[in-house]
Amino acid sequence: MPAPGCPTAEDVALVLHTSGTTSRPKIVPLRQRHLARSAAGIAGSLALTPGDRSLQVMPLFHIHGLLAGLLAPLSAGGAVACTEGFDAFRFFAQLEALKPSYYTAVPTMHQMVISRSARHRDAARSAGLRFVRSSSASLPAPVLHELGELFGAPVVEAYGMTEATHQMCANPLPPAVAKPRSVGVPTGIEMAVLDDRNRPLPPGERGEVSIKGPTVIDGYENNPEADAAAFTDGWFRTGDEGYVDADGYLFLTGRLKEQINRGGEKVSPLEVDEALLGHPSVAQAVTFAVPHPKLGEEVAAAVAAAGGRRIDERELRRFLSQSLAAFKVPRRILVLDELPKGPTGKLQRIGLAERLGLIPADDPPGGPVAEGPRPSGAPPARSRRDAPP
Repeated sequence: MPAPGCPTAEDVALVLHTSGTTSRPKIVPLRQRHLARSAAGIAGSLALTPGDRSLQVMPLFHIHGLLAGLLAPLSAGGAVACTEGFDAFRFFAQLEALKPSYYTAVPTMHQMVISRSARHRDAARSAGLRFVRSSSASLPAPVLHELGELFGAPVVEAYGMTEATHQMCANPLPPAVAKPRSVGVPTGIEMAVLDDRNRPLPPGERGEVSIKGPTVIDGYENNPEADAAAFTDGWFRTGDEGYVDADGYLFLTGRLKEQINRGGEKVSPLEVDEALLGHPSVAQAVTFAVPHPKLGEEVAAAVAAAGGRRIDERELRRFLSQSLAAFKVPRRILVLDELPKGPTGKLQRIGLAERLGLIPADDPPGGPVAEGPRPSGAPPARSRRDAPP
């Protein structure tokens, strides 16, 4: 029996909020047992040993940094080199001075590392990273490829959320197969893709990614309505749409609440994001919905240019039409100096049309689209907050 005052497996160790990007933030209590199991599971999936050292660049109010950057290496007897926060200008000097074996970050941070890498390619290779890890948002295929080339190391894309104490799936390290555009296989949890009647779907069919297991929370704090919506027949429904292939690898197709319904045609913002990032002049992209008086919603996108390049909206739309169905091509593309991000580096999608002045703040869904200012060359829109997912 533990001594009085000592923590037990059932004690709440940590309280976080969900991101609130598709609804009001919810309070997530994580117990000691959740943290211990998740840290050990992440360490196992990454084959961490006492010889590993993480370069911790993620904020520690975020489940990603807490688990994959801090607790996972410690659970394996490894070390953590804590920085003051992510700084693309100091990143390569930190690699040289702190000699980590890996770092984990969100995709926008990886993109910033790549953008600063021209003078540091030798330092990147000589750093000897065993792998690079990415999570908390979809990693565009071009970024994954460039990261691997830059560091000469495998890039592990993982899938996690606060309610699962971070990691749920991850692509395995070599010699196992890592599948591009996939977030890998389940790690420490049971996963199913369910239809709207809670029935598991066969490989290849899209549905809601649902999970159960020792790292999944027991419920939200004082929120029975959210519990009733999220938990069904023992499954926690993540709100993400995806499918598994015949080998059990999960492919995400977007957040269900972020899907754009253009006159009955469903558009995945992730698919459009990836097409935009295939253009050599586009460094960052985020696709979002704007209200339309007849269609209900229309597809729009905001992009940031790769260093020194110009983006022509018409030419970019012609480029997209080569790989996307006509109804998926954004009818409006805004060129910004910088895309709105939260403190964790995640791109903002929900509410972006309003923040960019494309709709008035009090305009109802489906109302007219305001012209708004042309953002090209204007100061970037900035968001006040993006709580951890």
